[in-house]
Amino acid sequence: MGPKYDGKFLRSKIQSLLGATRMHETLTNVFIPTFDVKNLQPTIFSTFDAQTMPLKDALLSDVCIGTSAAPTYLPAHFFQTRDEASGKTRDFNLIDGGVSANNPTLLTINQITRKMIVEKQELLPRGPTDYDRFLVISLGTGSAKGAAMYTAKEAAGWGILSWLHSKGGYTPVVDMFSYSSAALVDYNISILFQALGCERNYLRIQDDSLRGTAATVDVATEENMRELVRIGEGMLAKTVSRVDMETGKPVPVPEEGTNADALTSFAKKLSQERKARTMSSASNQGRPGGAF
Repeated sequence: MGPKYDGKFLRSKIQSLLGATRMHETLTNVFIPTFDVKNLQPTIFSTFDAQTMPLKDALLSDVCIGTSAAPTYLPAHFFQTRDEASGKTRDFNLIDGGVSANNPTLLTINQITRKMIVEKQELLPRGPTDYDRFLVISLGTGSAKGAAMYTAKEAAGWGILSWLHSKGGYTPVVDMFSYSSAALVDYNISILFQALGCERNYLRIQDDSLRGTAATVDVATEENMRELVRIGEGMLAKTVSRVDMETGKPVPVPEEGTNADALTSFAKKLSQERKARTMSSASNQGRPGGAF
């Protein structure tokens, strides 16, 4: 018995939309986690790596197909890259990036830091308090973990099949690995930013109270799409929340306003930073020996 879907339409759609675009050609720096089933380790694709490592400069369509190949839902994806200069090739045997990084926020921060080290950028944090140079927005895709899905009494009687498939079409062992992975990342980053006094620089927007078809990953009816849009718009009006250090659960922070307010604040900061960089660049170009 194979995956639920053959993935043919999804693959053709992704390929038609992205064409021959490669990782180094993305309009902005992107970071896409996948998991290689042959090597049993995460494989991370990024614009930064693609610009310096020819064997990581894959077709964007191949990377997107690979990172969306959710186990049991879609087939794993194989492709090969080639370095024309050396003639070397590299094989990729990929599945869903959520297997290795269901919440890729921490990996993204690490990737940006690595890029800064290589390029010796001035924004690189030089001390424990310099994380106020980062603005992090983490958007979750929603979950049903707020529904208290399982109990120890119920799980005590499970065998192999029950751990892999339970009533309602859920996969307990997969759900638990997935939720715990995402929650730990959120917890660690939230505590780090709080401890360094820059907690407002980290915004996590996530709804853990999804129910019914809204909590599924493959119901693409117009009705469910409209419901998901409604839920997303509702999240903007909700109060900013932050992880409680003791319980690990998100708690509202009324004095910081709504998620929409926080996003507006982020946008203003980014706009101001952009203007400052533009002015600095123009000033340097006007000096003798300045940048061209």
